[in-house]
Amino acid sequence: MPIDFEIATRLAQQTLLASRRLGLKPMAAAVLDSSGHPLAVLRDEHASFLRPRIATGKARGCLGMGFGGRELARRAQAMPAFFDAINSLTDGEVIPAAGGVLLRDSEGNLLGAIGVSGDTSDNDEHCALVAIAELGLVADTGERQQSD
Repeated sequence: MPIDFEIATRLAQQTLLASRRLGLKPMAAAVLDSSGHPLAVLRDEHASFLRPRIATGKARGCLGMGFGGRELARRAQAMPAFFDAINSLTDGEVIPAAGGVLLRDSEGNLLGAIGVSGDTSDNDEHCALVAIAELGLVADTGERQQSD
């Protein structure tokens, strides 16, 4: 079942609410469908104007490369010239950092991605994970499993 705008809006809203509940800095959340098109982009009224673009870049990077933000960050650190080339190709729209999370269903099918920006990358990701769990979706952060 693809993500529709109602689910996307709920995901983004729950992410921002999680940030507020935890007393974190104001955030923005961007939910993209599996083709990379935005379905919902929400910004806390106190978040800076760049936060939605950063959140979108985190989600877009995950979808474009097929990895969660943590794996993208590892690869960007190991291959900076490659990621410089990717950012040249995408006009700087790929942000390889935690806070970008692929969204999957219970069978592992790709549904889209969420990107979050506003606090530390770890806190951004945490708020996304809270929202993803509340909606019963499966998060793919790019974190390696214990068996790797």
